[in-house]
Formats: sequence, C-alpha cells, structure tokens
Amino acid sequence: MSLIDLIGEGIKTAMKSKDKVRLETLRSIKKVLLEKEVSVRPTGQTELTEPQEIEALSQIAKQRRDSIEQYQKANRDDLAQQEALELTIIEEFLPKQLSDQEITQVIDGIIAQVGAASAKDMGKVMGPAMQQLKGKADGKKVQEWVKARLGG
Repeated sequence: MSLIDLIGEGIKTAMKSKDKVRLETLRSIKKVLLEKEVSVRPTGQTELTEPQEIEALSQIAKQRRDSIEQYQKANRDDLAQQEALELTIIEEFLPKQLSDQEITQVIDGIIAQVGAASAKDMGKVMGPAMQQLKGKADGKKVQEWVKARLGG
C-alpha cells in the first residue's frame, strides 16, 4: 500500500472519529504528496518513490519544527502546541529517528572515512552524513554534531 493510500485510510478513520486536528494534518500531507507526484509526472514517473515520499514528509516536518521555534520565541504557546500536535502525526509516517548516539556513530565513521580533522573539512563530512541520515535525523542536529566533532 502506497503512502498516499495509507494516508487516505487515515483520513477516513479521522473523519469517522471526528478527530479534527488529525484530519486536517492528514489532508495537508496528502495535498503535498499529490502535488509532488504531479511535479514528477513530466519525467514519466507515475508514482512517488519511497525516498521522494520521505523527502516530502521531512520537508513538512521541518516546516513544523521551524514554526514551533518561531511561535515559542513570540510567546504563542497555543500555536506552538498546535504545530507540535501536527508534527507528531507527520512523524508517524516518517522512518524512526535515530538516537543521538546512533547519529554520533555515523558521523564519527564518516569523519574517519574522509579523514576530516578540522572545521575546514565540514563540507567533506556533511554531504555523506546527510545522504546516510536523510529522513532519519534532523539536518540541524546533524550539522551541530559535525561542528562539535570537528571543533567548529
């Protein structure tokens, strides 16, 4: 079952249970996925691949995290809580996020592999790190860990 189908089932369930937040969130996810699917059709692709779906969901989740941060800075906890609820629903469809320890292990492995020694080598580490951790870890967190490891 594709992710769009899975979300469609979730929408039906949310409608039956009258869960307004879940319903609106699932509808917004489905909208983004359908738009992304339409955008890849000129290449001859009829459906999104799993990495494309994860990328779209990751973008939505990142937007929610950024919104939460902005609302908290503006002391709008009501809106921050709403975004946090939506983020929780979005994360149900993303791959399991790696722990800090697992992220550190991946980063340490890449640093050793590319021979990075200082903050100047950050670019050498970030590319492979984001490839390996895409959808499994927040990019900001990965960047912070790489900086810390390279003394930046």
